Amino acid sequence: MNWLLEPWSHGFMRDALAAGLAAGVACGVLGVFVVFRRMAFVGEAMSHTTLPGLVIAQAKGFSLMAGALASNLVTALGIAVLSSQTSRRRGIRDDAAIGVVFTGMFALGVVLTARIGSWRDLSHLLLGNLLSVAPGDLVLMVCAALAVLVVISALFKEMELASYDSTYADLIGIRSQRLHALLLVLIALAVVSGVQVVGVVLTSALLVTPAATAALLTRRMVPMLWLSVATAATAVVGGLLLSYHASLPSGATIVLVATLLFIMAWIRRRVQLS
Repeated sequence: MNWLLEPWSHGFMRDALAAGLAAGVACGVLGVFVVFRRMAFVGEAMSHTTLPGLVIAQAKGFSLMAGALASNLVTALGIAVLSSQTSRRRGIRDDAAIGVVFTGMFALGVVLTARIGSWRDLSHLLLGNLLSVAPGDLVLMVCAALAVLVVISALFKEMELASYDSTYADLIGIRSQRLHALLLVLIALAVVSGVQVVGVVLTSALLVTPAATAALLTRRMVPMLWLSVATAATAVVGGLLLSYHASLPSGATIVLVATLLFIMAWIRRRVQLS
C-alpha cells in the first residue's frame, strides 16, 4: 500500500495526476471517434503541428498551451478546408490534405526553432514534462477536457451516426462536414492537453492507443467510450507510479503502459477467436 500511496503525498505528483487524467479523459473520448473514422493520421499531424506555436510561445514568454492551441486551431482549420467536399471534388483527398498541412506546419516549427530557439530548450516539449505542470496550465487542461465532454455529450447521437455513415447523416439533415470540422477542433484541444503530458512525439499514442484497446474489447460505441477512458486513466496512474519509483520519464512510461494494455487486449481477442 505504501508503494501505491506514498507518491501522491507530493504536491507535484497530485498535480501531475490531475493533468494526466484530464488529458486522458479528453483523448480517450475523442480517440474513439478517431479510430471509428480511421483518422489516426490526424492525431499524429495535430501533435506535431503544435511545434510552431510552442516555439513562438516559449520565445515570447507566452503560455505554452496557448501557443500550442493557436497552432493546432490553424491546423484544424486548414485540414477542414482542404478536406471539404468541394476540395475532394477538385481532386484533393483527405490524407493528402492532412499530409500537406502536417508537413508544412512541422517544417515551420523546425525553421522557427533554428531562428529563435534551440532543440535543447524544446526537449521537454518534444518528450513531455508532466511533473512540472504549472497551475495555469492545469486549469486550461481541465477546461479543455470539460469542453470536450460537454460538446460530445450534446452532439453524441449526431457524431455517432456521422461516424458510422456520413452519407446517410447528410441525407437526414445532419451536416457531417460541419461535425467533422468540429471534431478537428476538439482534437486540437485534446492534443494540446496531451502535449504537456507526453510531449509532441507521443501525443498521438495517448489519442489512439486507449481507443484501439477498447475497440478490441467491444464494438458498441458507448461501452467503447468508457473502456477507452478507463484505459487512458489506468495508463496515466500506472505510468506515474512506475516513473516515480523507477526514475523513468513520465510521458514515455505512460505510453508504454497504454501499449502494454493494448497488447493484453489483443492477446485476449486472439484467444477468444481461436
